[in-house]
Amino acid sequence: MKISVICILLFLSFAASPAFAQNKSERFLGDITTTFRLTGSDKIRIEAFDDPKVTGVTCFTSMAVTGGISGTLGLAEDTSDVSLSCRQTGPISFKAPLKKNEDIFEKSRSLVFKTLKVERFYDAPTNTLVYVSSSRKVIEGSPKNSIGTVTIMPWPTGDIEKPVIK
Repeated sequence: MKISVICILLFLSFAASPAFAQNKSERFLGDITTTFRLTGSDKIRIEAFDDPKVTGVTCFTSMAVTGGISGTLGLAEDTSDVSLSCRQTGPISFKAPLKKNEDIFEKSRSLVFKTLKVERFYDAPTNTLVYVSSSRKVIEGSPKNSIGTVTIMPWPTGDIEKPVIK
């Protein structure tokens, strides 16, 4: 009984921590069920987030999310399978000077030990922002990674018709 109470208190303390919280610019776009389970299906979750220092750049991720009882309770460790694609979505401007490379996005992938991070680099010869996603774990990370690039270019002006979504 004491162990259950301790586990619940630990979970609540981690769930309230900033590392477990959703990033401000993160947007849930939808998910796809990959394995149906009565206790919660495995899914591929699609999300978007904006670069916090570069206006006009949005990155999109798709990642495996574990279902079942442990996944529903937030206790499962999701796999390191994440896809990343970054695009120029408006005129590019810089809110602050950029570091040579810096973490711009972080998301918990397990209760305590595993984190998805996206880091931005700048390639000066091609004037390109390079985004790399990787999974980091306290003991051992994963070599699985994904990359997205945005070449800094002028944004075309003029009206563009947007699709109607039902």
